[in-house]
Amino acid sequence: QVQLVESGGGSVQAGGSLRLSCAASELVSRFYCMGWFREVPGKEREKVATLRSDGKTDYADSVTERFTISEDKATHTLFLQMDSLKPEDTAMYYCAAVSYSVMLRICPGVAGLYSDWGRGTQVTVSS
Repeated sequence: QVQLVESGGGSVQAGGSLRLSCAASELVSRFYCMGWFREVPGKEREKVATLRSDGKTDYADSVTERFTISEDKATHTLFLQMDSLKPEDTAMYYCAAVSYSVMLRICPGVAGLYSDWGRGTQVTVSS
């Protein structure tokens, strides 16, 4: 099981930026997907961005061109650079990971298909 620890959340005004980090204990498989999801009370956890082990990325329409997902393979760290933040980006942000024996065409966009989760970091954007 992969241990994931998020950091970097906080409070910011609309238009500001934050950078989230997710430290992973290890990723033993050659093929994996990692992602950022977010959740607000009363709503389902939704995909923000995913990253495949070969670097392919995918974003929710609501964050395209504002958020950037990346990783540092040397330190097993996943990042989410969030720019031009909006009040509707306010949520608890979670890091997730899942490993595979083969390369998937695209990483899953459904939270339930990820096996490992961090405890989350809160992002609050005020207007």
